Amino acid sequence: METMKRIWIWFLPSFMLATILLSTIPGQESWLGFTIAFIPMLLGGGIIAYKSLLAILETRTITAGIMVVITIVGCAYLGFYQAAALVALMMFIGEFLEEITLAKTRKAVQQLMDYVPDTATVWRNEAWQTVDADELRAGEVVWVRAGERIPVDGRVVKGEGAVNQSALTGESLPVDKQPGDGVLMGTINEYGSLHIETEKVGSGTVMGKVIDIVYEAEERKGPTQKVADRFAKYFTPLILAVAAVAWFVTNDIVRTMTILVIACPCALVLATPTAAVASIGNLAKRGVLIKGGKMIEALSKVDVICLDKTGTITSGQPKVVEFAVFGNHSEADVLQWAAAVERHSEHPLARAIVDYAQERGTLDGKETDAFTALPGAGVHAVLSGNEIWIGNERVVSSSAGLGANAADTARRFISEQQQLGRTALVIIVGSECAGGIAIADTVRPEAQFTVAGLKQEGIRRVVMLTGDNEAAAQAVARQAGIEEVRSALLPADKLEYIRELQKAGHVVAMVGDGVNDAPALMLADVGIAMAGRGTDIAIESAGVALMGDQLQLLPEVLRISRRAMQLIQQNIWGFAVGFNVIGIALAMLGLISPVMGAIIHNIASLFVVMNSARMITYRRKEQIAVKAAPAQA
Repeated sequence: METMKRIWIWFLPSFMLATILLSTIPGQESWLGFTIAFIPMLLGGGIIAYKSLLAILETRTITAGIMVVITIVGCAYLGFYQAAALVALMMFIGEFLEEITLAKTRKAVQQLMDYVPDTATVWRNEAWQTVDADELRAGEVVWVRAGERIPVDGRVVKGEGAVNQSALTGESLPVDKQPGDGVLMGTINEYGSLHIETEKVGSGTVMGKVIDIVYEAEERKGPTQKVADRFAKYFTPLILAVAAVAWFVTNDIVRTMTILVIACPCALVLATPTAAVASIGNLAKRGVLIKGGKMIEALSKVDVICLDKTGTITSGQPKVVEFAVFGNHSEADVLQWAAAVERHSEHPLARAIVDYAQERGTLDGKETDAFTALPGAGVHAVLSGNEIWIGNERVVSSSAGLGANAADTARRFISEQQQLGRTALVIIVGSECAGGIAIADTVRPEAQFTVAGLKQEGIRRVVMLTGDNEAAAQAVARQAGIEEVRSALLPADKLEYIRELQKAGHVVAMVGDGVNDAPALMLADVGIAMAGRGTDIAIESAGVALMGDQLQLLPEVLRISRRAMQLIQQNIWGFAVGFNVIGIALAMLGLISPVMGAIIHNIASLFVVMNSARMITYRRKEQIAVKAAPAQA
């Protein structure tokens, strides 16, 4: 259906133009006794009349098409078939330019379903069985191995693991799970093995509610009314009244038709889409995709921007941000021990430690003995005869040989780092606490510059929304220069917050990259997706996509959108209306003919296109360097 629609949008203006040009060739004006120009006039005029009638019945308002229909009928009555066909063609060119800026049909819900496992391993009839995920029932126990997606909302009853919940909650680091902890459908068990008692399935899960929210947000978002139609509501009755007065006073039908030809809203129809297409092209060259001219109009009105934390303000990749050494050990030795142990682990935090050691050239080939993973706590191994533990508070508590002073040092380091919103691990060698490692999601270098730029563009409020904890959220917000933070949010919470802002009269833009952002991206007046590492569902749900994860382009996107709306106002009042007023005055005085009226009409349309073309090369004159923010979070 969409393919046929696109073909028709391209074919109709092309066919009309070809037949109009054919009708101007001497000796080819007619075919089978019909004037060739009659064909595009009848085809185009008929479609415009049909659409205008439907619009009147649906909206109970006058649209720009009514004026065109009246003009086409009048020209046809007087035998000016070419003029009538040209008027119809100009309208279709305007619609064509509007249509080519629209995005492909969203496939948001289908992509959300990709996060739901097709099958699950469940304990039935005294054995583990593989069944369709939609057959699961509350109370059943499912088994989720490392690397698998969790098929239900439930609670861990056996086993330990590390679950990546970033798609739903926005938490940047995997969350350790042990018996008693809750888990969500669609999240990934990255490490360990979990037996989960099913509590909710299907639409009752958090993921199921996200899908419902996407449906709801899609239905609630109505199309932006066209500028030409808003203007035509008042302009069309006025012009008809002027034409009626001219006919009543002069009894000259040609003079009356000249007024209608000049006042036909073709330039008005072109005013918005031409500027929008030029602006979209400008931004596309910089790696910003705008899904339709409606987004340009909405962007120009934004006064509140909500930014997701993980993957938007931050890089979305855990990194070592602090490495501390305790006692008489050297930093190189402690880091070497830690890397030698952690390279045998598949945990995401282990990868961050190994990468950190590799960057500093301390990764060697030493092999460990008796490596043991301690899910939810850390790891243990023997290196060169020394027992080494690396982990969190649970490792400290379980290390019986650790001295009291060493335990205090370890707990103090963990507490300090947790207050900064970081994940803290300690390195225990024998009875000593040899070092500590702080891991966090790092703030993008351009984040602080971007926030400052948004404020310069007149954005009243920049708000960070995240599913992460308060400490981690505040740490990131401080570095990015964001004053307003909402933490520990689920997708429904983000959606409710945006609704509150909209009810208060704000025009809201939401910037995100994950599944948890999809409902908010769709409900916001403008959804902006970080397309470089964002999920497909986030990109499809948004109206704007930053293809290279170029967060620093946000202020420029707003600036170009506002400039485009300024040009649209110039197009409407300076050219579409201005030329019409002058032409109508001349027509009423009988100083111009219908042919001259058509020339004035087309000059106005030409000026609109030329004025809009300025947006293709528009760029802010002064360039501001991107300042790097501190690397740690």
